[in-house]
Amino acid sequence: MPGVRVRFAPSPTGNLHAGNVRTALLNWIFAKQQNGVLILRIEDTDQVRHVIGSEEGIATDLNWLGIEWSEGPDVGGEFGPYRQSDRLKIHEEYAERLLKEGSAYKCYCSEEELQMEREKALANGLPPRYNGKCRDLAAEEEKKKISEEIKPVLRFKVRDGEVSFVDLIKGEISWKLDNIGDFVILRSNGMPSYNFAVVIDDALMKISHVIRGEGHVSNTPRQLLIYEALGFKIPKFAHTPTILNKEKKTLSKRHGALSVKHYREEGYIPEALVNYLSLLSWSSESGDDILSRERIVKEFSFSRMSSSSAVFDDDKLLWMNGQYIRALKSEDLLNLSLPILENSGYTTKNLEKTVKILEAVKGNLTKMSDLPQYVELFYKSEVEPDGAAEKELIEKEESKQVFNKFINGVEKYDEISADDFKEIMKQVQNDTGIKGKNLWMPVRIALTGQSHGPELPMLIEFFGKEEVVSRIKKVMGS
Repeated sequence: MPGVRVRFAPSPTGNLHAGNVRTALLNWIFAKQQNGVLILRIEDTDQVRHVIGSEEGIATDLNWLGIEWSEGPDVGGEFGPYRQSDRLKIHEEYAERLLKEGSAYKCYCSEEELQMEREKALANGLPPRYNGKCRDLAAEEEKKKISEEIKPVLRFKVRDGEVSFVDLIKGEISWKLDNIGDFVILRSNGMPSYNFAVVIDDALMKISHVIRGEGHVSNTPRQLLIYEALGFKIPKFAHTPTILNKEKKTLSKRHGALSVKHYREEGYIPEALVNYLSLLSWSSESGDDILSRERIVKEFSFSRMSSSSAVFDDDKLLWMNGQYIRALKSEDLLNLSLPILENSGYTTKNLEKTVKILEAVKGNLTKMSDLPQYVELFYKSEVEPDGAAEKELIEKEESKQVFNKFINGVEKYDEISADDFKEIMKQVQNDTGIKGKNLWMPVRIALTGQSHGPELPMLIEFFGKEEVVSRIKKVMGS
């Protein structure tokens, strides 16, 4: 598709969370698929909610996820500036043009007057809308307002009729305009409204496709009217379904949305988060859950996006992250693990040993921040049962039989491999008649203190004969 230009336009009001990152991701996927351009534009005109350092945090989060942009505040571009606060002069020029052409007018109504009108409409069961009081204000009345030094806002004149467009996900959407009052495009302090600024910026940056959350559907009729009045080419729109939490409330910072920073610090794999977020309301024709970036880019289609809301499932994301951890190459796993281990006080000088430990425990990991609790057993010399149930199990008479037969079997070997261990346990079962949990669990608890963890054959091979015998005998009290 020639000339595809999309944008991600966050406000620097805090950390990015899963909801707005999904928007960034879909824009990136589409741009990548169509050999197009992704623009990062910072919409920073809300100085009240602006958080210092947030813009840098947004860039860090996107870079961690592998979402790259071709134009933006940091890299520049032909259609800058890319911070909305640096574009106020541009917005003002287009507002003045609408005023001169008769598509906008100055409104001197006070907030108290507007509030009374809103309450009156609601009391009559009508949607609140501006009543047009200042639309045809007499010249004398306007002079009076000016002499009183009342700073006006600029309102757009909404025409009669309706507007419509074809959404790439939801299909055709139409609105009757009689319920949309004349809306503000420039506030009394000179700041543009969202609906006005976004049209000017998208048009001048030649955005071909606006991909955003469906919460913006209600903004679209106002934006279409501005495109129309200024003679701008209207982009194609794709409004993505809302993401819900488990309680079926819109996912937000207030309702369970975790930040990208949280996922990064908890040791999620960025590819796992990209994979999971791409599957919210979209699916591959193959039905596969685990998809590489390359497959996502190749297979993505708006036609396969559901118009229904998607539920963010933390457990599925955790499962998927575990799958990505298990698929890591040893070198990549080591590089991710070294800072975590060192910060937890574990020595990593012997890299060969460290790699073996990581290979032993990676099957148990769902996020990298869990690593310290799983590697602990490889570093501690004193092993104690985790709890009362584990202690009770290893003190059973059956467990003592298992230990005795196990020690006898081990002593026949100079060293024990994983295969040797399996043969020894088979013989212990034949000799004692003990099997299942009562056969395997005592050995695990004696060696690790835990009732779950890395595969026993791998553990045995890692510890070696001498350490295995020592730990078993300690539990036996000999």
